[in-house]
Amino acid sequence: MSMITEIIQGLQALRPFILPQYFYDEMGSKLFEAITLLDEYYPTRTEQKIMAHSMDAIATAVNGCDVLIDLGAGNCQKASQLFSKIKPKQYLALDISKDFLEAAIADLQKIYPEIEMQAQVVDLHQPLRFPGLELKKKIFFYPGSSIGNFTPNQALQLLNNLAEEGHDQGGVLIGVDLVKDHETLELAYNDALGVTAAFNLNTLQHVNRIIGSDFQVNQWRHHAIFNADQSRIEMYLQAKSDQTVTWPNGQCTFLEGALIHTENSYKYTQEGFVDLLQQAGFKKVHTWTDAQHYFLVCYAELHRPNVI
Repeated sequence: MSMITEIIQGLQALRPFILPQYFYDEMGSKLFEAITLLDEYYPTRTEQKIMAHSMDAIATAVNGCDVLIDLGAGNCQKASQLFSKIKPKQYLALDISKDFLEAAIADLQKIYPEIEMQAQVVDLHQPLRFPGLELKKKIFFYPGSSIGNFTPNQALQLLNNLAEEGHDQGGVLIGVDLVKDHETLELAYNDALGVTAAFNLNTLQHVNRIIGSDFQVNQWRHHAIFNADQSRIEMYLQAKSDQTVTWPNGQCTFLEGALIHTENSYKYTQEGFVDLLQQAGFKKVHTWTDAQHYFLVCYAELHRPNVI
């Protein structure tokens, strides 16, 4: 399915939606970087503290790798902090925003010329394949609790895919946001400076460029709530007025107050996420967390049979 078809079908759905990968044009990627610096947005700094404090233990658990595969690489900064400890021979950076990713790789390659690097544009909702890497020990790196953008069933499907592509060696190093008080969760997605709002609204600009639509961004507002029953943050764009949005050979009418769903961010218990990893086929799970138990970092190993 093409991006144009995917977006139009989402807008015309009974409950309209835009998939979260469309946050990440060049502007969206930069706005997300800004979000990670906000006081209210605890996940990035908490994960960084866990990683820094536990880096030696993480490196021992990983025990080296041939290829570090960065899922949702962004500016590649998080992965680069692993290089000196786990010493990958290759670095494969995956993301949805081509220009932003290639610029980050170009800068990183100058600092680490000894590591073979490659940028690859992917949609993590589609099956991942890594031909030519079957016999190499692969560490899949997925920080930032991006796994929370998938439903639990979709997350299990992705983890199953990674386990299969691991070919009984290596594993996944992953960050997960944990369940906590609702106020802390909601503030993280409704910051006082409105950076998250700008990030969400920028999606409409991106969609306009892709499908040729005429969304008027100033006629929409950011809306984010915590759904306790589903254990997830839900993010929407809400219409400020009645309006008809058009694109070549199509249109859609939104009444005042109408919602376009843009993201879920599921929050897990530690026990629940470890169980998900084990369901996917990972045999041994190492865990590290912060004093407040806000965030979880896991390294889940694949079992390699003994060769006789």
